[in-house]
Amino acid sequence: MSSLLSYALPALGGYAMLSIFFLRRPRLLHTPWAPVFLPRLGAHRAGSGELLENTMEAMENSLAQRSDFLELDCQLTRDGVVVVSHDKTRSRQSGVNRDVGSLDFEELPLYKEELEVYFSPGRFARGSDRHMVSLEDVFQRFPRMPMSVEVKEENEELINKIAGLVRHFDRNEITIWATEKSSVMKKCRAANPEMPFSFTIGRAIWLLLLYYLGLLPFVSIPERFFFCFLPTIINRTYFPFSCSGLNQLAAVISKWLIMRKSLIHHLEQRGVQVVFWCLNEESDFEVAYGLGASGVMTDYPTALRRYLDNHGGAAQAS
Repeated sequence: MSSLLSYALPALGGYAMLSIFFLRRPRLLHTPWAPVFLPRLGAHRAGSGELLENTMEAMENSLAQRSDFLELDCQLTRDGVVVVSHDKTRSRQSGVNRDVGSLDFEELPLYKEELEVYFSPGRFARGSDRHMVSLEDVFQRFPRMPMSVEVKEENEELINKIAGLVRHFDRNEITIWATEKSSVMKKCRAANPEMPFSFTIGRAIWLLLLYYLGLLPFVSIPERFFFCFLPTIINRTYFPFSCSGLNQLAAVISKWLIMRKSLIHHLEQRGVQVVFWCLNEESDFEVAYGLGASGVMTDYPTALRRYLDNHGGAAQAS
């Protein structure tokens, strides 16, 4: 046993030193992704804290605040139109208990006059524009605006139509595939492999495992974006579980696992842009940029723009 330890301990020590060395200097092993744009200010649901979510009015407002990209979710109507909608059903948004997929585009009901901001409970957004919009109209109106497009389910028709629209409007480099599910991401990448894509939940867990095992510096990373919730918002503005105790536990564990400057620096050095969501308070902006994140997604682009302007673009996103 002592003989085994005499070999194992120096080997483990050498491995640890090598891992730390390349964790801090990943460009010695990997050519970094070249960023097409800097995602310092992302408008979540097009800026859903200031105007009704995912409307043209909200998007115009986000552009007026010099947002760097829009974060959108897509659904498919019965007549095959890709629409920008976070929810599958229209109950929360319109008070009509119908799925988007059970209605033709022209039948879609208007948004309610006001909607509660999901990540700022008790606060509401209002707006004069209450119409749902098609992704095609959005691409026509904002042809060079970078966007993250999230797909929530394995709907191949929806995925293929999004991929086709991106190609048609020559947006391959500035439209990001996003989804929580690895099975969905596989279909998205097959439909348009030229689009950059973000980490799924499964891949994010794998990333953390590699990081803590010391293997991350030696593994290739095909993703170009890491969209991640900021752990400090759990139990304040983000409640992933119905049980308060579980939320407190999740906050502690995720804070310990994710909020590592060395991890974020490593990803940034490899050209993987880290964006924390969904932050609506200046104190959270401070934490995110202090960790070295590329950017922040917010429901309040005006507030984040003010913060960035007052802090030198958060040192140009570190």
